[in-house]
Amino acid sequence: MATPLQSLDAAYEAWNQGNLDRYLELYDDESRLHGYTPEPMDKPEVKGFYEMIFRAFNSPKLAFHETVWDGDTCAIRFTMTGRHFAEFMGVPATGTEIVLPGIGILHFRGDRVIERFSEADMLGLLGQIGATPAPA
Repeated sequence: MATPLQSLDAAYEAWNQGNLDRYLELYDDESRLHGYTPEPMDKPEVKGFYEMIFRAFNSPKLAFHETVWDGDTCAIRFTMTGRHFAEFMGVPATGTEIVLPGIGILHFRGDRVIERFSEADMLGLLGQIGATPAPA
């Protein structure tokens, strides 16, 4: 069995290679992801959400800036980048290079995430692609 750190490293590599199925191996079948919808998402919903991301943003990439561990819990400050090349949340492709900063807290059981809390600047992302007005 891999360690949580090894599983996270493998998932990070898989995401940046565009291998969503391998990335999703990080998550336990019973995992819950909080922060992107009003109610926690289960693994099939998480897969659908990330499929939408991969369709809308050409080869999205993750960068981890800080990763802090406390036992089986990990906090990560990250940035996702990509080019908006297909419809996203009703917004047609703009060709815009996007930068989405965020923070995630992952709770592991063994080598799989059982719960994740995420905060990402989705309003900023929507502003970058023209879905909301830019701040004055």
